[in-house]
Amino acid sequence: MPPFRLPIEVALAKPIEHLPASAAGSLAEPKCDGWRAIVVAGPHPRVYSRHGTDLTRAFADVAEAARHLTSCVLDGELLAVKPDGTASFTLLQTRSGKGPRPGAGFAVHLAAFDALARGDETDLRPLPYLERRAHLLELLQNGPATIQPLPATEDLTEARRWFGTLGGAIEGCVLKPATSRYLAGYGSGWRKYRVRTTVDAAIVGIVPGRTPAAQAAVLAQPDARGRLRPVGVSLPLGGQLRAELADLLRPAGAMTELSGTVGGLPGSPPVPYLPVHPDVVVEISVDQHKPEFGRYRHRPRVLRVRADLTPDQVAPTET
Repeated sequence: MPPFRLPIEVALAKPIEHLPASAAGSLAEPKCDGWRAIVVAGPHPRVYSRHGTDLTRAFADVAEAARHLTSCVLDGELLAVKPDGTASFTLLQTRSGKGPRPGAGFAVHLAAFDALARGDETDLRPLPYLERRAHLLELLQNGPATIQPLPATEDLTEARRWFGTLGGAIEGCVLKPATSRYLAGYGSGWRKYRVRTTVDAAIVGIVPGRTPAAQAAVLAQPDARGRLRPVGVSLPLGGQLRAELADLLRPAGAMTELSGTVGGLPGSPPVPYLPVHPDVVVEISVDQHKPEFGRYRHRPRVLRVRADLTPDQVAPTET
């Protein structure tokens, strides 16, 4: 058994908008587009989600690979890897609630980035990141091909070369202070930079929020037939944007609801919103070039109003 009770509250990385000029006492690791997982390796393997859900059945293949490692607890990212070496988040989602299936056309790997425990008695979390990383590399030396450590570097020029690799599955990097302990939440001082791109979308509704500062926009893009389809709910709109949009948006009916799948994640509750006429086009910042399952997984940020565009000039979504 590990030296602490599982599941645990995992360490998180605070988002940053810009990559600094230097690592400044930190190391950069690839930011992978997968599912965060805590894996117990050894004779009694388990796989947990970042929220503590037991995923051992769904990822029985990862658990079986972990059985062949020395007893330890690893933190990492689950990736669905295709035969060409690229990774697909869409394929990974097909494992939700299910186990491995023959002929699925991909294998699930664990890209490990931290070692939290070793054996039954050694809690590695109080150690500095560099020492934990040394344990990680030693534990995974000559380990299963599907459980490998992520690279790390002090050179941000090298880190930038990772972006977009693995078929786009490397979406940025995480900066970790070399001396930081592993602490729950944002206590470890980790920072994550995600490469973003800009696209256009029409506003088809406003999510009121508890306060004006929490108001968000329901965003839509045309499908292949030119019909506007909701693709997500924006992050809260800034004060200047709210003021500008107040003069442009026209209500188009009573309050209604957006599917929780589009507004958040599968299984999320519906999102109530006030429909508006789709007259206004905005430029949005997204971390995917195209929606998956008809939505952007992470909430887009509205950057500015595109008064020079009409909804019929917005590029169709690619699904």
